[in-house]
Amino acid sequence: MRKFAVAILALSVIAIFGCNQNQPKQDEFVDPIDAQFYELENGLKVYFSVNKEKPRIQTFIAVNTGSSNDPSDATGLAHYLEHMLFKGTSEFATLDWEKEKVLLDQISDLYEQHRAETDEVKRKEIYAQIDSLSGEAAKYAIPNEYDKMINSLGAQGTNAFTSLEQTMYINDIPSTELEKWMKVEAERFSELVLRLFHTELEAVYEEFNRAQDNDYRKASKAMDHLMYKKHPYGTQTTLGTGEHLKNPSMVKIHEYFDKYYVPNNMAIVLAGDFDPDQALDMIKKYFGGMERKELTQPVHPKEDPITEVRDTTVYGPMKEWVNINYRLDGYHSEDAIMLELFSQVLSNGTAGLIDLDLIQKQKVLRANAWGGSLRDYSEFSISGNPKSGQSLEEVRDLLLEQIERVKKGDFSEELLSSIVRNNKVDRLQEFEYNWLRAYLLADAFILGTDWKEYVTRLDTMATITKEELSAWATEKFNNNYGIVYKKTGTNDDVYKVDKPQITPVDINRETQSAFYKKVDSMESIRLKPEFVDFEKDLGQKQLADGFPLYHVENKTNDLFRLFIELDDDLKNDPKVGVALQYLDFLGTDKYTNEEIKKELYKLGLDLSPNASSWKVYVSLSGIEESFDAGLELMEHVLRNAKADTAALENLKADILKQREDNKKDKWRIMQGLKDYVKYGPDNKFNNLLSEEELMALTADELIDIIHNLANYKHRILYYGKSSIDDVSAKLKEKHPLPESPLVVENPKKFEELPTDESVVYFTDYDMVQTELTMMSKSEKYNPEKAALISQFNTFFGSGLSSLIFQEIREAKALAYSAYAYVSTPAKPDESHYVNAYIGTQNNKLADALEAMQQLMDSIPAGTEAQFEESKLSALKQIESNRVTKSSIYWTYRSYEDKNIDYNLLERMYGELGKLTLDDVRAYFNKDIANRPYVYCVIGKKTDMDMKALKELGEVKELSLEEIFGY
Repeated sequence: MRKFAVAILALSVIAIFGCNQNQPKQDEFVDPIDAQFYELENGLKVYFSVNKEKPRIQTFIAVNTGSSNDPSDATGLAHYLEHMLFKGTSEFATLDWEKEKVLLDQISDLYEQHRAETDEVKRKEIYAQIDSLSGEAAKYAIPNEYDKMINSLGAQGTNAFTSLEQTMYINDIPSTELEKWMKVEAERFSELVLRLFHTELEAVYEEFNRAQDNDYRKASKAMDHLMYKKHPYGTQTTLGTGEHLKNPSMVKIHEYFDKYYVPNNMAIVLAGDFDPDQALDMIKKYFGGMERKELTQPVHPKEDPITEVRDTTVYGPMKEWVNINYRLDGYHSEDAIMLELFSQVLSNGTAGLIDLDLIQKQKVLRANAWGGSLRDYSEFSISGNPKSGQSLEEVRDLLLEQIERVKKGDFSEELLSSIVRNNKVDRLQEFEYNWLRAYLLADAFILGTDWKEYVTRLDTMATITKEELSAWATEKFNNNYGIVYKKTGTNDDVYKVDKPQITPVDINRETQSAFYKKVDSMESIRLKPEFVDFEKDLGQKQLADGFPLYHVENKTNDLFRLFIELDDDLKNDPKVGVALQYLDFLGTDKYTNEEIKKELYKLGLDLSPNASSWKVYVSLSGIEESFDAGLELMEHVLRNAKADTAALENLKADILKQREDNKKDKWRIMQGLKDYVKYGPDNKFNNLLSEEELMALTADELIDIIHNLANYKHRILYYGKSSIDDVSAKLKEKHPLPESPLVVENPKKFEELPTDESVVYFTDYDMVQTELTMMSKSEKYNPEKAALISQFNTFFGSGLSSLIFQEIREAKALAYSAYAYVSTPAKPDESHYVNAYIGTQNNKLADALEAMQQLMDSIPAGTEAQFEESKLSALKQIESNRVTKSSIYWTYRSYEDKNIDYNLLERMYGELGKLTLDDVRAYFNKDIANRPYVYCVIGKKTDMDMKALKELGEVKELSLEEIFGY
């Protein structure tokens, strides 16, 4: 995670609290989420926000420490510790703690010897002992018991992350399972046990190596080194150095845990449906016994001022960009307040200086700016991607020119007020979600600020004048920046952590600890599921024949969303996609493009036309009071867009440049490979105009497409406060419909190909790891198997408790990422596909493939308890989730697209309760086992185990031109 991502998110939300229309009295604080705050006698902070929308609770356990507190000789420690908090304690995830502890102590001693030894032969001998003892210790371990317990509660989104100043542990649970969750978490944080240490260390190695394949991470790391010469923000990284990862110390990890994982350095945050008094009593019961310890956060070195430009160049296979960063004072300074306004003046996605002068005028391919704050320092960052033939230095100068415009006051006062108005919209949107409520409360804790101050500290943003902002920018932004030029090329600085010799460990799948059994025996109230009633919750009205209006009432806030879903046959016409891109640069006979953008932003609206292989649509969203004006402006733009030949020629050049950049992106390459498997050389992924066709497009041709979009059949969804009759009346007035809708002539269709023969499609890419996807076409969409497929995916291939994860990562340490699933198509004439994925090091590919193939052909024995746990989790998730808001429409539409005239989720719930492991085994043996697969592989050819690939089937190396179609 980028170190400032957390702070950026927080600022974007809390900056909006000064813009209520009905302002309270000056000294009156109105909390937008009605948060409640407590502190136990042992110093543990407790933050609550109640939201009764659905019977679930988002939980965060925040620890006020991160990688900036790593010992300088053991970087990566905080992140590795985060991984180990999933491994259990002396009470759970163990069969015999006394015997296991003896072995773990011996392993710890050996790691210290390994760390101190310099002779490589002796180091290997020591590691062989570690590997041997680890195998013995693993006999007493119960892998993933934490995940199994949490999963059995019906938890979702179980995860954790580490950044520079924080470590967060995350779960989303049914509200009826709060006490069980607390019992498990209280035990989890009571002590640290480093079991299965060396297999998890291998997973961390993999994560480190994957980072070597990410140019964004490499460029970010380079920038950190430029900006911080003394402070750990730049002198060490969250993942740590390769050398430190190869020389771990279990002793140092225990010391870190004992120092920082104490109640007076932690917070429990709950957001959702619960009784605060009962929840607080539970927290006192389960966490009140944690021992308070004296703790002082380290004081990090203060950086010297940056007095001249610091620059560096980073090479990698991906597209090129330039990034400029300025270092400012930290969160508790005036800089942090001014920074948020400054960054939005430059870049807000619609009407900032960069948006209008660089993006809309097509001076660069892309550009944006953002700011974020941590405790010690803030950063402002501005970046851009070059057009074809444009140098990074030219992009740099254009970016710096925008900063100079702010310093000179070359922006309007109206822009400042528009920023405040849009922040109001942001607030309403973001507090709809429990996870964000919880996250922001946790962030306030980490930053060490009072919630009232956190919420209101940027109220002053509404009072900052243009002159004040310009004066501040003049003082802060000069030749005191760092700049990273990211260029396409070979990276000679890759540091790869090689795979150590690890003997696979046996998995105790069916065993449960005594602690698990106690948790399982606790009273558990099952919720009654509530299924959406489309007749009641989804209003429908015909505006005209072929033009239905759907209506969902917004019961939460004053926002609306209008979604015009255009004729499905338009999505495979590549000219429509170009036309909608073109529209973003056009004015009308009444307004210039810049005037349209400014007006939308002033009204707090977002207008987004888009075309993809999923849908062609136009959406309008924002504050309800701006609906009428927004509808009128949207209709005016769609029906009166005016041709701009210069904009079209620029767009054509930019599309061609974007295509070249896409060929440098491994994620896009993999998507292209998968579509090649499904449809062959002519597929949805490369369904584009050729360069000749693109260059031959005329402005009039595209304008005609834009003006006629609303003349094709389309559906309209309105989600908001207004009644369906009011919306219908406004649409009939502002949104004229044709008497005879246009019909797409000869719409393009794509036929799925068989996957009867095992073939390997390989693409060469400069990367440390290998990405491999297995695909096999199954039957046409079969809703009768919906429950079976869903349960198979959860039990077998998805999540931390799945068989795939346990066997390939936990037991064998063969991949950082591995999963398998059966896909569900969107249309009844499309097929299910059996998919499996491995992301691993080249030298582990053969072993990982063998392990995956074995699993895809045979479900391991002894998985009955695991199946029942996963089924119970699936049932509890359905019981505690609710289909609400605009999701009501999208659920309805998904059923409609599949020709389903009943509530599929309700049927699945009934069928899930009856499913047995024998049912899943029968499905597996009939539909999954012993299938032929087509393999999509991306990796560095010179390092690739081509022999292993050839054993799978004929290897066909595809060029980028074959994949992308250009």
